[in-house]
Amino acid sequence: MKRIAVILFNLGGPDSPAAVRPFLFNLFNDSAIIPLPGPLRWLLARFISGRRAPIAREIYAQIGGSSPLLGNTEAAARSLESALTDLGTVRCFPSMRYWHPRANEVVADVKAFGPDEIVFLPQYPQFSTTTTASSMREWSEAARNSGLSVPSRGICCYPREPGFITAMAERVKLALQDCPSNEQPRVLFSAHGLPKRTVERGDPYQWQVERTADALAVAVGDADLDWRLCYQSRVGRLEWIGPSTDLEIENAGAEGRALIVVPIGFVSEHSETLVELDIEY
Repeated sequence: MKRIAVILFNLGGPDSPAAVRPFLFNLFNDSAIIPLPGPLRWLLARFISGRRAPIAREIYAQIGGSSPLLGNTEAAARSLESALTDLGTVRCFPSMRYWHPRANEVVADVKAFGPDEIVFLPQYPQFSTTTTASSMREWSEAARNSGLSVPSRGICCYPREPGFITAMAERVKLALQDCPSNEQPRVLFSAHGLPKRTVERGDPYQWQVERTADALAVAVGDADLDWRLCYQSRVGRLEWIGPSTDLEIENAGAEGRALIVVPIGFVSEHSETLVELDIEY
């Protein structure tokens, strides 16, 4: 019977208040996030993580002091294993980019499992050099260093995958049904933002996010649906792609419009949905 390892790439998140600063350091020390030479990036990552850690700890304190992202990814892994039993012996391994378990830890577990094939499944519906490509690069280096050499293939992205779009559209329909019959709510499809210069260098993320939003609007099946695409989670002084989610919320408030906010770039709940959207916005 064939043995298949499925690697679920995800961002990762701190598992305790003490983990917040090293998590942030790992994030900002990624060349895909800050494209500077190694020593300069290391110094800048150390400075930014130290400065942002107290704020980030307050954010995570609102959801219990840690990120639920790993637990959610592990739950998805177990569900996926149950759904793939007809393919053989399938084991799913969450691999986090910026906190444990990171690629080098997961590679060791996969090597012990002894798969005949490896499939990479990013938990990012839309491809970006800052997410899927970064995770893949770290995995490739860890696998090479450990001597893991198994036939492998990856799922690049799935911005318009029918199951994903249908599941999201059904949730939007339920939210629309909960609105008073005399109101026409505006639907905001909100995705994580990206610096404009990253897109200008050829990153396909924005284009793929737009395809997700278009497909979702069609799948909802309401010809009169009032919807907007917007972006959240801007940090730093660089110009980011827009319009911003907070500005769209303010615009809707000025117009007296009810809102349904739909996060379309996240497979798992984490601080951007549970705090930024649910509490701050």
